[in-house]
Amino acid sequence: MAANAAEADDPLHGRKLNIGIISPYSFETPGGVQFHIRDFAKELTARGHHVEVLAPGRRTKDMPLWVHANGSSFSIHYNGSVARLSYFGVVGLQARRWVEQGQFDILHLHEPETPSLSHKPLTMKHHPPMIATFHAAFTTYPRALLLFEPYLRRYLDPLSDAICVSEAALDTAAHYLPEHIDAHIIPNGISTAFFAHAEPAPRWLGTAERPTIGFLGRMGDERKGFIVFAQAAQRILGTYPHARFLCVGDGEGSGRRILNRTDPSGALAEHCEFLGRISDEDKARFYRSLSVYIAPQTGGESFGIVLAEAMAAACPVVASDLDAFRAVADNGAAAALFENGDGRDCARAVCGVLADSSLRERLCAEGSQRSQLYDWSGVTGRVLEIYARALS
Repeated sequence: MAANAAEADDPLHGRKLNIGIISPYSFETPGGVQFHIRDFAKELTARGHHVEVLAPGRRTKDMPLWVHANGSSFSIHYNGSVARLSYFGVVGLQARRWVEQGQFDILHLHEPETPSLSHKPLTMKHHPPMIATFHAAFTTYPRALLLFEPYLRRYLDPLSDAICVSEAALDTAAHYLPEHIDAHIIPNGISTAFFAHAEPAPRWLGTAERPTIGFLGRMGDERKGFIVFAQAAQRILGTYPHARFLCVGDGEGSGRRILNRTDPSGALAEHCEFLGRISDEDKARFYRSLSVYIAPQTGGESFGIVLAEAMAAACPVVASDLDAFRAVADNGAAAALFENGDGRDCARAVCGVLADSSLRERLCAEGSQRSQLYDWSGVTGRVLEIYARALS
């Protein structure tokens, strides 16, 4: 797998590291940062490194053994979503003790600007080199961060290097990163082969007359854009009256309320199927089966991992024109873009893709090629270069 590809160009020259990674968010509920940490840890392990992860919250039966939960978390609204963090009481002592006992060669902190676990080791006098990854991007920069910028510049000073997952994330982190810390743009990673080789699921396959159009995300989170998806679906049905809309993720109750507000007659709801949470394997089959995947997010997105995954599965993608999505979509070459928040324009883009087989084929081909930029083989190698730099 990735181990063979890594041997040819190894910035560590064969050295195997003991790596500690700290997540600011609980692994009890799924989220982009947690998935990134999980998959990155698996990739490092496949290359022969030893990895341990510390995260807020409680252990669940499906957590890998190398994920250590500190037993404490609380929920707050953050960047248009709900985050489960851990900060008060003995949390700092727990985190610093975990670092000391781990005897890590490298400590990798995710989102250390947030009031959570990954913030705590920065006060340690004796610590391994510390790298930080910044994921957050904001449509409107928060006043709270503006207030705490001087504090964060001092607090983040011990970092060796910073990684930002996109230009949008760098624009945000630049507000509070100390000037002497080099920031590198390294995107989130995916296993392109995992999505490319998935088998389509017959129950989700669309036809020319009965296309299947997909959504994946938390339907209760406004920034995930389910209301835009619903508004577009209502208009798409005017052109494709037998279309099916497949909805993956948490929040079916919120989703149904949005559908009923969009179309009180209930006709729209009859065309929507709620699939709940699905496994990674089913997610790959989901993308592979769709006629079109819609990414209607309205803000707060720093990268666009769902675009990269769907593109790797050779699924035609229609996405809002957020800066982060525009970057992944190569400015519209690898995915059709529509005006952010505009259900009418989203429907126009979807119907255009469904009606034009040559456009669909082009988007599939361009998307598949573009997704290779985000394959873990290259992404992990670039992060290891940062590790090697810090260790030198």
